Amino acid sequence: MKAALADRNARRYLSAVVVSGFGTMAMSLVAGIWMKSLTGSDSLAGLTAFCFWAPTAAGPALGALVDVLGARPVLIWTNVVMGAVLCLLFLVRSPAQVWLLFAVLVLYGVSFVLLDAAEAAVLPAAVPEALLAEVNGLRMSASEGTRLAAPLLGAGLFTVAGGDAVVALDAATFAACAWLLASLRLPRTAGSRASAARGWAARTADGARFLFGDPFLRRLVPSGAVLMLVSGVNGAAVFAVVDHGLHREPGFTGVLSAIQGGGTVLGGLIAGPVLRRAGESRLPAAGGLLFAVSVALRATPSEPVVAAASLLSGLGLPWVLVAAFTAVQRITPRDLLATVSATTNSLLFVPTAVGMALGAGLLALTSHRPVLYAAALAGALAAAYGLRDRRRAVRTPDRGTGGAC
Repeated sequence: MKAALADRNARRYLSAVVVSGFGTMAMSLVAGIWMKSLTGSDSLAGLTAFCFWAPTAAGPALGALVDVLGARPVLIWTNVVMGAVLCLLFLVRSPAQVWLLFAVLVLYGVSFVLLDAAEAAVLPAAVPEALLAEVNGLRMSASEGTRLAAPLLGAGLFTVAGGDAVVALDAATFAACAWLLASLRLPRTAGSRASAARGWAARTADGARFLFGDPFLRRLVPSGAVLMLVSGVNGAAVFAVVDHGLHREPGFTGVLSAIQGGGTVLGGLIAGPVLRRAGESRLPAAGGLLFAVSVALRATPSEPVVAAASLLSGLGLPWVLVAAFTAVQRITPRDLLATVSATTNSLLFVPTAVGMALGAGLLALTSHRPVLYAAALAGALAAAYGLRDRRRAVRTPDRGTGGAC
């Protein structure tokens, strides 16, 4: 961790993550509160979160667009443009303008995917390869840390000063991120446009072929996808656990969420050092098994056990994600990195939403305990599947990275 923080590019990048995460987390909660205050509709308020995350499903195509346009310019100009687009929300004054709020939130979600893909393409050139896992882990810890504080501060700012103040804050974070990311010292070819010989659609297909053609990634990413599906089922069951298992008020879910968040911060902090020692196959397998055990423990009608399960859940799952992100960054050729990274993000995070819907449906049919035990078994099998190929990922030589920034 000290080595990563000593690297200038790593410091700038992680500062951008904290600033961006703070603005995003504040706006993600305030958008729903704002919609509720304007319309009085719970369903419309809930739909704001869908607008944030729906573009993740288009990750492969958006990632290919980043490779075609160039990761570095996308990284900078997406922040600049979104800072300007957010200012459109100053026009929202009544229920008649809520369509504008929805439109901006969809664009926000698109920018989220573009920036993730561009960061993945630039990061291997921005920091030494030996620090990739450490920086990825610190990024996850920083993101989770802002997730714990920013929504509360954003809601408080909305209550005191209204939606305009939150919009101004978020727009300022986009501007700050653009400056921080533009100041990264990169090789001239880092984040440059890929060859135009392959078009956007063909590059999308190339990314999927590479991801599923590599023996290591072909096990690691689908294993992670199943574990993220299980995390969605686990999240959907939390209210049933609190109500029927612990006989507590719904507000106790906030306590469990905070404990899990603390576990995620810790898991991200130690993921890099542990990965160097355990290897790129053992770390996600260990994290997946730890997470599967935590899901099973949540079925226990005991507050200390359920609290410990929340901590273990937050600790284990980041290991799976950090290992997957780092392996993609190490193995993928530079000219496909944004495409493959965005495809990986879609495969890992879309199942979370599917798992939430699946969990909600299963809970309508049976109690939470069999649902959690089944989910834990699926998670354990997925972790074991990812461990079957224990070969260490090897860096593939760069291809097709010509051109200027």
